[in-house]
Amino acid sequence: MNDQDKRIVLCGANAYEKKYYFNKDFEKIPEDIQKELHIICVLFTEEVGGIITILFEEDGTLKIETRAEEDDYYYDEIGSGLLVKQIQTKRQELLESLTLYYKVFILHEDLSSLLEE
Repeated sequence: MNDQDKRIVLCGANAYEKKYYFNKDFEKIPEDIQKELHIICVLFTEEVGGIITILFEEDGTLKIETRAEEDDYYYDEIGSGLLVKQIQTKRQELLESLTLYYKVFILHEDLSSLLEE
């Protein structure tokens, strides 16, 4: 699933449709990491509502985006921002590993140069 500007969605969850999406292009990611992503996304939508998307920018940067439908008055925008920050802090190692995975296996960047950064 491609997003705008050649960004690639890794996974996401939608509170309105009660659905979780995982991009099959990343099925080689270990299953325990896939499960962890599933839990992160679903718990996020259960707690604050709306839609969460974890995606890679064109340069390989991992980004977490959230949004809500225009008429969703129950969506907690402040809670959403706080929860994203909490995910980024508590799951920093996971997110950094996913970024490294993307840069090496998708963008075919040299691993040794990435580890020097």
